[in-house]
Amino acid sequence: MNTPRFSVIIPAYNAAATLVRALDSVLAQTWAAHEIIVVDDGSSDATTAVAAAYGDKVRYLYQVNAGVSAARNAGARAASGNWLAFLDADDWYYPNRLKWHGDWIMRDATLDFLTGDYEYRDPAGALLATSMVSKRSGQALLRKATGAREVVMQGEEFEAFVADHFGDTHTLSLPLATFLALGGYPAGFKVCEDVHFLIRLVARSRLAGVICAPMAVYLIHPASATRANPVQAQFENVRTLLALGEQAANLPAVVRRGYTTRLRQARLNLGYALSKSGKRMDALRAVLPSLIETPGVTSVRNLLSILKG
Repeated sequence: MNTPRFSVIIPAYNAAATLVRALDSVLAQTWAAHEIIVVDDGSSDATTAVAAAYGDKVRYLYQVNAGVSAARNAGARAASGNWLAFLDADDWYYPNRLKWHGDWIMRDATLDFLTGDYEYRDPAGALLATSMVSKRSGQALLRKATGAREVVMQGEEFEAFVADHFGDTHTLSLPLATFLALGGYPAGFKVCEDVHFLIRLVARSRLAGVICAPMAVYLIHPASATRANPVQAQFENVRTLLALGEQAANLPAVVRRGYTTRLRQARLNLGYALSKSGKRMDALRAVLPSLIETPGVTSVRNLLSILKG
């Protein structure tokens, strides 16, 4: 029996203000984590002291600042569990996050990975949205589930999931062996590194378990880097997707179509951001590659939307 022992990996960079909430949410799980690994990515605040206050309930690793991907990868390499779960230091789990996945894994060893719904909340705790309802891929699976908490994603459904995924890093569970075989998260990227990894994960998967109920909270920061500098954020989004490079051509057809759609949308978002900042020609140059690579009605419509401003 594949009894999951979850190693929960928490990358932390200057996270002293939020780390307690994240750690407490893991310790409050109805399915106890096998271990909690905090990877301090070169913090200069009291992150070390916060983690130390938990004693042997938390494994603490320190690395010179190298980014969130490197921190997650370091945590995975140190893990002694057979399944991985992730949580960013400013987000938190709901009590059944691990139990819902753990129970399902015990019943069905054919699942390649599991994911699920989560909530977007602002710093005051106000609910902004839920992930599955916000994404077309999530809406389709909610209809398929017809009110059930669990639904399996497979086959053609992976195309929409890659194009517009609803399950973020903190609702992802996968075998440690799978993570290591994929080489972990890509280093050197600040945006969309989770999608880069997810595309490679889906490409080698047949069945994924989806929990159609909120499992965690993703905190929306109005002053975050992606919102403070939307042009740079969208540029990094495109850069990360393009980094798949030759791998994209070797993806299964379903996944490749989803990737192409996602890249086209990322270029359009970059074009919108550039256009809003008054850089109309740069905006056109951002969108034009999609028309060349995937000529069609959608690409033409996107280019016209930039021309119209």
